[in-house]
Amino acid sequence: MFDEEADVTNYLVAVFSDRIQAETAYSVLETKDLPMQQVAILGRGYQSADEYGLIDPNEQARKQVRLMASWLVPFGFFAGYTFSVISHLETFAWAGELGNHVIGGILGAGSGGMGSLLVGGGVGLIVGGGDALPYRNRLNAGKYLVVVKGTETLTRKASRILQGINPENLQGYTDPGED
Repeated sequence: MFDEEADVTNYLVAVFSDRIQAETAYSVLETKDLPMQQVAILGRGYQSADEYGLIDPNEQARKQVRLMASWLVPFGFFAGYTFSVISHLETFAWAGELGNHVIGGILGAGSGGMGSLLVGGGVGLIVGGGDALPYRNRLNAGKYLVVVKGTETLTRKASRILQGINPENLQGYTDPGED
């Protein structure tokens, strides 16, 4: 029998304005018999975002841009060179026939580089990720996160418990791709 819940990891993230509220929430979860190895506090004096494994969207965007550039730049060069050969354009008379084709290839490679920046997520890296960093920003502002990681049943139970404590924000996430 296929157990769909076993292939999906759920996260519940509660934001608290200070350490005492976060510790109170942690203690309440502990008294309600939640498996505490699946509950963590993030913030000053506890785990950092990096230690817990919160992905830095800027680093992910850089990796994606590099990955995209590794094949878009050579493809762009080839496409630019080929276009120049097929169209017989002589944009730069001083460069000669071969020079024009190479310049076409270089311009195509530049276009491939810009495409990798656009498609790979580099625009968010340059102008800011919008809502991509809310939890890191809250940690940087001195707030605390209580994170519950586990099955949907576990996170629903934790959500009911944490709602009674009135966190600043309570958000659930599903990560179907985690092994």
